[in-house]
Amino acid sequence: MKLKVLVSKEQLEEKTSELAQRITRDYQGKELVLVGVLKGGFIFLADLARKIDMDLTIEFISVSSYGSSTESSGVVRIIKDIDTDVTGKHVLIVEDLIDTGLTLNYLKGLFNSKGCANVKLAAIMDKPDRRKVDLKVDYSGIVIPDEFVVGYGLDWAGKYRNLPEVCVVLEN
Repeated sequence: MKLKVLVSKEQLEEKTSELAQRITRDYQGKELVLVGVLKGGFIFLADLARKIDMDLTIEFISVSSYGSSTESSGVVRIIKDIDTDVTGKHVLIVEDLIDTGLTLNYLKGLFNSKGCANVKLAAIMDKPDRRKVDLKVDYSGIVIPDEFVVGYGLDWAGKYRNLPEVCVVLEN
């Protein structure tokens, strides 16, 4: 398999720092809970959390809408829910990539039903051309084209998450 770098690790770090500064400013004095969407969002979540200059709590949720396919089925299944009560807290859902928006739209509704003070979304990468629902991304990272990508948490059949940059998978 051949890969072509689409987003460098330097670009990812610069955008993560920019988003962290905005989040720090916007949530100062509030009780913030970062909810990382597993598995893909863990690398961005770790980098982002270290750059946010305030106290916060970190939680994880695991969902599936892809299975082993490269296309979202649109059906969201919760595999692991968060462990703490988020009633009255400010929740920021942290994801690696917003594609169709179906999963994050579902998660936003789920957290709104839990009585959060507010629920916002952050993603390091965004493919707006693939959107199937109207979804506001509060902290949007790098807009990328509609190509299949791996690295920086994104996988192909469980592999390539550990690449330090985002790469396009090229046809052999």
